[in-house]
Amino acid sequence: MAAIEQKLSMTVADNVARVRERMELATRRAGRNVSEITLVVATKGVEVKKIKEAIAAGVRVFGENYVQEAKDKIEKTKRQKVSWHFIGNLQKNKAKQAVELFDMIQTVDSIEIAKEISKRAKKPIDVLIEVNLAGEKTKAGVGAKNLTKLVHQMARLENINLKGLMAIPPLYEDPEISRPFFVTLRRLAEKINRENIPGLFLHELSVGMSNDFEVAIEEGATLVRIGTAIFGERPPKKGTKKAG
Repeated sequence: MAAIEQKLSMTVADNVARVRERMELATRRAGRNVSEITLVVATKGVEVKKIKEAIAAGVRVFGENYVQEAKDKIEKTKRQKVSWHFIGNLQKNKAKQAVELFDMIQTVDSIEIAKEISKRAKKPIDVLIEVNLAGEKTKAGVGAKNLTKLVHQMARLENINLKGLMAIPPLYEDPEISRPFFVTLRRLAEKINRENIPGLFLHELSVGMSNDFEVAIEEGATLVRIGTAIFGERPPKKGTKKAG
């Protein structure tokens, strides 16, 4: 509790600096360069004022769970040189808005959604496939057994730039327990890359949130989605994914 209170007493800029410091230490342990990792700041339930504070602190990539909520935030920060990633559950009827608002959609988990995105996009858009690593019925994501088939199907779509994989493993108090899931995601990407699918190479791994991003970086994450460690706890909406 004391750690949370201390975190909340710090400014957004302080928290961003602390997260970047932790990212730097994690990359050193893994023999990686911190430039390989993109900090995606999750903004679900966060007011625009705090998002602008994060921008002032040097954040350049944000992740949002809801298309409608993002629309207002993107409009109010459009003069800033920032990118927006969609990190929530995308419904087909929101695909048109999503491709207009976001620079990347991280949560594609079916060929139906992928086709709708490709149909609605006016130019190729970067996407990730969400993988349900633990087979959790309460979470979205394609199962590991069906991943390769989906990759091959999506590789043929005109307006899809498939860049990598994304996952939301089970949440554990001890981040070390999550390590096997991060290893699995990396190995799935490596397995697909060995197939040498024409025009396709999965180099992005979006995994790791506020509680476990350091371990994720040690196991190959290239995008980490951080919300709580920067903005503090936000009340979750019923039936939705945790933002970060």
